[in-house]
Amino acid sequence: MIVRGKVIYPGVAKGKAVKCEKPVVILGDVDAKKGTVEGCGNVKNKILVFPRGAGSTVASYTIYALRYYNTAPAGIIVENAEPIVVAGSIIAEIPTVDGIDLSLIKSGMLVKIENDRVIIPD
Repeated sequence: MIVRGKVIYPGVAKGKAVKCEKPVVILGDVDAKKGTVEGCGNVKNKILVFPRGAGSTVASYTIYALRYYNTAPAGIIVENAEPIVVAGSIIAEIPTVDGIDLSLIKSGMLVKIENDRVIIPD
């Protein structure tokens, strides 16, 4: 199945989905050195899927820190990207797509981002 969303940062990424059911408080939930999101798991080289981010503007740098520590997700799928996620995805150069119905994705699924398209197994 192919679902279209809005490109936040263009690119192609493929990996297993790590889905967070709740908004991610990026400054508090993300451990950039370990590449983990509390309650969701390890995101290194995977596709991070979550409804929206929360927190202060410093959280954008936490997303960048994932890139700096080489623990970044291969891509991000978000239902409702707010400015923190947008800025963080851009400065970290992580392919990110917004406006995707997350009920279509389960943790562990192999998903692919191709700019504004998300390819989900049927």
